[in-house]
Amino acid sequence: MTPYVLAADIGGTKLAAAMIGEDGAVLRRKEVPTPAAPAGQADVVSAALTDLLKEVAGDAAPLAVSVASAGPLDLLAGTVSPVNIPAWREFPILAQVAEVVPDVPSRLVGDAVAAAAGEHWRGAGRGSATMLGIVVSTGIGGGLVLDGVPFTGPTGNAGHIGHISVDPAGSPCPCGGIGCVETISSGPSMVRWAREQGWDGPDARRLAEAAGAGEEIALAAFERAADALARGVVSVAAICDLDQVVIGGGVAGAGEVLFAPLRRAVAAHAKLGFVRRLQVTPAALGRDAGLVGAARMALLP
Repeated sequence: MTPYVLAADIGGTKLAAAMIGEDGAVLRRKEVPTPAAPAGQADVVSAALTDLLKEVAGDAAPLAVSVASAGPLDLLAGTVSPVNIPAWREFPILAQVAEVVPDVPSRLVGDAVAAAAGEHWRGAGRGSATMLGIVVSTGIGGGLVLDGVPFTGPTGNAGHIGHISVDPAGSPCPCGGIGCVETISSGPSMVRWAREQGWDGPDARRLAEAAGAGEEIALAAFERAADALARGVVSVAAICDLDQVVIGGGVAGAGEVLFAPLRRAVAAHAKLGFVRRLQVTPAALGRDAGLVGAARMALLP
């Protein structure tokens, strides 16, 4: 059989696993909902992940196993504490993987870092020397590629653009900060603000539809979110000398409803000459980005 990496992508709403070839091809893939489990019931989620990994791997031994997970995470300990999976706090994910697929190397990576690595390897970021990947969804995550190499930082949490403060007089963030990008530009934050202005829709998908139909409050919500996201992007671009930012996630699925005001806002805030060259690009790999990127991280020297 073609050599492959067994990759997993763990989030609050779904668990995904795939066999990823050495060329980045998705050879086999399956996705299941993340079981709802309160604190203290880690086995509920871990059992679902075990079953998923076994089903996708089958009888073929992988070159390695690589797990992308929502954070925070601890690379040295091999543990994860995803804010959107309350059952897992300092959960020993790599120890579980070693029980399911023994005697092969394993790797842990943050989900946004994995998405950035995937887009840089086989998606919209190919060819960029210095890239920021962003996932705009229920939260906002980020991952960096510096000089062509994914950068994790010592704890694995580098690139966390969602927790750059862009409004010191803004709302408290669950991270403990004030006015973070995530408090303005995430899907739930956009919906919350729109409802405060009188919009009565149920979720971010409907908000995007309303903006696409020209509804004033929905358009304003996207303009406001785009401006906050642009301020964070421009800050990172100034620090890291970025070529490109690649944006994916559920909210990014709104297309030009998000990207048109975002490009305008980036242009308005990017005053330094080297920052003005920054390209803003939609992600290309969709829900496979984290899986492909997790495999990429396992294949790096």
